[in-house]
Amino acid sequence: MNPITSFIVAVFFLSGLLAYASSYLPLAILLWVCAAIVAQALRMANTWQKCVVLRAGKLRGVNGPGLFLIIPVVDRVVATIDERIQTTAFNAEQALTRDTVPVNVDAIIFWHVHDAQKAALAITDYTQAIDRIAQTSLREMIGSSMLAVLLSDRQGTVQALCAKIADKTAEWGITVRSVEIRDVAIPVALQDAMSRQAQAEREKQARIILGSAEAEIAGKFVEAANIYAEHPTALQLRAMNIIYETTKERGTTILIPSAMVDSLNPLAAIGKKASPRHAAAAAVANHASPLKIDLAKTGGTR
Repeated sequence: MNPITSFIVAVFFLSGLLAYASSYLPLAILLWVCAAIVAQALRMANTWQKCVVLRAGKLRGVNGPGLFLIIPVVDRVVATIDERIQTTAFNAEQALTRDTVPVNVDAIIFWHVHDAQKAALAITDYTQAIDRIAQTSLREMIGSSMLAVLLSDRQGTVQALCAKIADKTAEWGITVRSVEIRDVAIPVALQDAMSRQAQAEREKQARIILGSAEAEIAGKFVEAANIYAEHPTALQLRAMNIIYETTKERGTTILIPSAMVDSLNPLAAIGKKASPRHAAAAAVANHASPLKIDLAKTGGTR
C-alpha cells in the first residue's frame, strides 16, 4: 500500500473510531467500510512504473504513473513493470569457438521495457527469459567465430550479439540498448603459445625492417661513394667535418699533420705527388735543349 492510500485509510479508520466513541455506530461502520474500499481501490504507480490491470480476467488497460482507481474484487493488478534501464550479467563457460578453442566469456546486457502490456502478458518471467536468451545467443556467437576474430574485433562481435538478442526480445516489449563483453578467458597453455607466436612475429617483423634499413643504407653509401669519386675535395671536406664534430663538444684543439689529411683523401694525395713531375716536365719543355730532354728521358748524361 502506497503512502497516500495509507493516509486516507488511516483518516477514515480514525474517524470511524471517533464516531464509535461518540455512539454513532452506523456512521462508524460506514467510515470503516470506506476505509476498506479505499485500501483496495486506490493505487499508485511511480513515474518509472506501469501497472497492468485485468478486469474479470480480461485486459482492462495499463495505468500509471500516478494515482488510479480499480474496482475491488473485479479488477486486479497483475504486474507492475519497471521501465528503467536494467542490467543482466551472463556468461558462457567452456564454449568452443569455430576453431575448437575453449573460452570463458563474461558479458553484461543493458535493456529496458518499452511495452509494459507485452512484457506482462506475452511471457511469464521476462527477466529470466532475457538471461537465458542472452546466454544462448552468446554461445551461438562464440561457436560461429574464430578465436582471433573474437579477441581482435570485439566491437563487431558485440554489435552482432546485441542485434541477435534484440530480435528475440522485441516481441516481448523489451528493447536491448547495448551489450558489453567484460572478459574473454582462454586456457593458460594457449596463452603461452599465443605469446610465443606474437613474439616470433615481432622478431620476424624487426628483422625485415632491419634488412630493409640495411639495404637502404647500403644504397645511400653507394650513392655517396659515387659522389666522392667524382669530387675528391668533397671527401676531404667531409673528413675534416667529422674530425671537427668529434672534438667540438670538449672544446679541444687538434693539430693534424698534412700527411694525415692527405691520407683521408688518397686521390688528392696522388694528384699532389703527380703535380711536381708535370711542373718539371713543363720546365724542361720550355728551357732545355732537345739533347737534354733525351738525356732526361734515358736517365743519364753524356
